[in-house]
Amino acid sequence: MADLIKTDGKIVKDVDISSLKKIQAHVGGYIEYCPVDAHSFMYVDEEGLLKHRDINSKASEIAKRIIVGDVLLCLNDEVDHE
Repeated sequence: MADLIKTDGKIVKDVDISSLKKIQAHVGGYIEYCPVDAHSFMYVDEEGLLKHRDINSKASEIAKRIIVGDVLLCLNDEVDHE
């Protein structure tokens, strides 16, 4: 499970990220892994800038860099990267 941070500031808790298709549906396209810190990361739309997605202020604050589009905030221990 992960939290979906939408560009309008809404946060949807515990969304299902059990498949690539579900993750892509949440972010609106191909996904890119975006590390945040030792304990968390984000899945973002790989083409978000090309698609002119809005800046996601909450996600940008968390990541300490500009993030666009809806994102999934995940904890490292919740997802198996193998």
